[in-house]
Amino acid sequence: MHPKRRTLALALPATLAALMGAAPAAPAAPASGPAAGADRHGPKPTIVLVHGAFADASSWSGTIRRLQRAGYPVLAPANPLRGLAADTAYLRGVLAAVEGPVVLVGHSYGGAVISGAALGDSRVRALVYIAAFTPDKGESAAELAAKFPGSTLGDAVNPRSYPLPGGGTGTELVIDQATFHRQFAADVCTADAAVMAATQRPVATAALEEKAGEAAWKTILSWALIATADKNIPPAAERWMARRAGSHITEVDASHAVAVSRPAVVTDVILDAVRATR
Repeated sequence: MHPKRRTLALALPATLAALMGAAPAAPAAPASGPAAGADRHGPKPTIVLVHGAFADASSWSGTIRRLQRAGYPVLAPANPLRGLAADTAYLRGVLAAVEGPVVLVGHSYGGAVISGAALGDSRVRALVYIAAFTPDKGESAAELAAKFPGSTLGDAVNPRSYPLPGGGTGTELVIDQATFHRQFAADVCTADAAVMAATQRPVATAALEEKAGEAAWKTILSWALIATADKNIPPAAERWMARRAGSHITEVDASHAVAVSRPAVVTDVILDAVRATR
């Protein structure tokens, strides 16, 4: 058949159907999967992960990969670890650049930071405490760590001086590299623990001793993961703080570095909070 005649023959049925008033083709079915679910429940929250003392943002790597695979936007800023009020103000600045709802997650001293940064921010849907401090007004991390027996951190840290911006010197703490593995990350492989020891972020003693302000967990739903083999914060202290805050509690046999050793469990707790507050 001549090419032009073949083209006309193929087009003819559709043309006749249109002239005879045939019903138009049905629209495509709506997309399914995560995107459709997000539309039904509103935008997915940005999950902001705040590390604590003697760690850095890379400690969240396993959790970040899992959350990103689940389709969630994630931020893991560097926590300055210089002072509670200053670190809280820094995190508020990070949150100011985030659009839409937020779920805040804090590890260790990072728990005290998120408790202050979330105060008065209506976008924060949930607080998640991972082997973390959950202070009330007037309490410090150092005070809460000493409230129950079990922490061996005091024997593992070395003090050193650092210059203050306005002049003079402050004191910061680092965990001795020879004891870091058993103190901080006993359930992490030796090679990875050695890297963590070498890259640890020192914390100013002023940050651990500074009193907390009003606590956001009094008005925002919270979740807590208790690391029952923690040697930095006694598990009894973590449990007591979580119960006082009315947090949804999960316990796991893990070291203080639970985000490194058990990222799947950490991710599950975060996603529990996300699902319950969307």
